[in-house]
Amino acid sequence: MILADINIKKGHNIQIAGKPSDSVLTFDPLKQVAIHPYEFKGIKPKLMVKEGDKVKCGQPIFSSKSNEDISFPSIGGGTISKIEYGERRRIETILIDLSDHEETNTQQSFSLEDIDSLSTESAVDAMKSGCLFSLIRQRPFNNVANPNQLPRDIFISGWNTAPLSVDLDLALRGRRSQFQAGIKVLNKLTKGSVHLSYYENTLSETLLDIEDAISHSLTGPHPAGNVGIQIHHIAPILSGEHVWIVNAQDVVRIGHFFLTGEFDTRLMISIGGPSVNKPSHIKSRLGAPVKPYIDGNIVEGENRIISGDVLTGKKISDSGYIGFYDSAISVVPEGGQREFLGMLRPGTSTSRYSLTNAFLGKLTEGYNFNTLKNGSERYMVPINSWEDVLPMDILPNPLYRAILVEDVEEMEQLGIFECDEEDFALCSFACPSKIDLGKTIKEGLELIESEM
Repeated sequence: MILADINIKKGHNIQIAGKPSDSVLTFDPLKQVAIHPYEFKGIKPKLMVKEGDKVKCGQPIFSSKSNEDISFPSIGGGTISKIEYGERRRIETILIDLSDHEETNTQQSFSLEDIDSLSTESAVDAMKSGCLFSLIRQRPFNNVANPNQLPRDIFISGWNTAPLSVDLDLALRGRRSQFQAGIKVLNKLTKGSVHLSYYENTLSETLLDIEDAISHSLTGPHPAGNVGIQIHHIAPILSGEHVWIVNAQDVVRIGHFFLTGEFDTRLMISIGGPSVNKPSHIKSRLGAPVKPYIDGNIVEGENRIISGDVLTGKKISDSGYIGFYDSAISVVPEGGQREFLGMLRPGTSTSRYSLTNAFLGKLTEGYNFNTLKNGSERYMVPINSWEDVLPMDILPNPLYRAILVEDVEEMEQLGIFECDEEDFALCSFACPSKIDLGKTIKEGLELIESEM
């Protein structure tokens, strides 16, 4: 079923150098992968393995202390080589040395017809056995989905608009049967609808004409591809409601598990940014180390490596690993020297970046951003810099002030339940006062959640 087009008018596509090309690279099999339990919001991990244990791919290796129905899979077959702890014994990283011939924790498989006839209870049980609820997050709060509280609706974005992000048309190519199976499974988990959104000009055979989902075609600049923006324009979250969100490649993962009984670790990622010599796409896997992909492929000098996109990703070292929900490696130069009285100097499109085409000339190759912020946080200047790039019927300025004074009632009235940190990242980028609005939104949601 296809509904009317959604045309997003507010936003901005950041013209950053190093956009990933359509070429897809392959590398030698990896020797090690890692999973970070702290990435899973709303859970306190309870280990089910110890160092030296042999594990199969898809085998549960830790669960939620408060809800053992939520478990998390080994993302490779091999040996638990190291468990790293941080402050207060927080589990930071579980390292898995991969075997040459990885074993898989195989479960029951289903045909598409079998999936159609599954009850909700049977679908939930199969999801639990495959540790698949780790792939699903709940809005508001972005916590790992609770299988005991099924959602009003489920939302999937089939279009990435974030800078340097993976091209989902490429990532989903040849995976239609698994994607369709995943949609059918998700349809069993809600009394509402599964909503699938994609770019109106997509040629993806995987995304088009999918059954058991309501399809929405999209146009517009970033953040049009953010699932939170899509939820806002399709069916906003009201107080007391919750919905689930799933990454498109994880829908394939769910479908693959039901069709084969095996946990699929394959992941298409992008690598790009001003510091990358050959921006491209890579056939990789969950929890992959970044080192094989950046060695010899980034310019000399001090660079910042990011797991995820440049707006919402996390800084990692050159020996770090791709985050569980990430599908991009972004590399940008660390900031250099600030220009004295730079605001008084004339600029061009190649020497200054503007969201409003304020400078002479046209940027054609992408701007060579670095990490320099050109100043610290300062007093707020209410000139609609946030409103101009936020395609939501939400007043960001009053919401920001309500969060600062911890006025929970006002925050709820202003629509914070519809908000997520990533949807306000562009506001932070555009802000002349250098205010990290996304971080403030996150703090507001955490405050509300702590009082519930």
